[in-house]
Amino acid sequence: MKKMMLLASIILFAMVGTPAIASSDLVKGQKLFKKKFRKSCRFSGVRFARYHTQDEWEEIYDGGKFKSEAKKICPRLKLNKIKPSWWKYVYKFSYEYAKDGSRVPHC
Repeated sequence: MKKMMLLASIILFAMVGTPAIASSDLVKGQKLFKKKFRKSCRFSGVRFARYHTQDEWEEIYDGGKFKSEAKKICPRLKLNKIKPSWWKYVYKFSYEYAKDGSRVPHC
């Protein structure tokens, strides 16, 4: 019986914990945009994300053109100030808040 309860709690934790991990990437991307992009861009991260649909963001990221697209949207952005590891979080944020994204920004 104890083994069954332990197994059930592990499964429940895995089901509940997975969205929290994905959500943490989104929050990290939002914080990175606020700290590192916002001053250069002079607009919010949601406005940045809404330049494209989710499919367009995915195509841009998979094609390795995310940095150049960010520079096109935000010409004053200094790419050398952005660490390479941060781009995936900004991408996830942009993807979730895209034009056709299911998430609604918090005001």
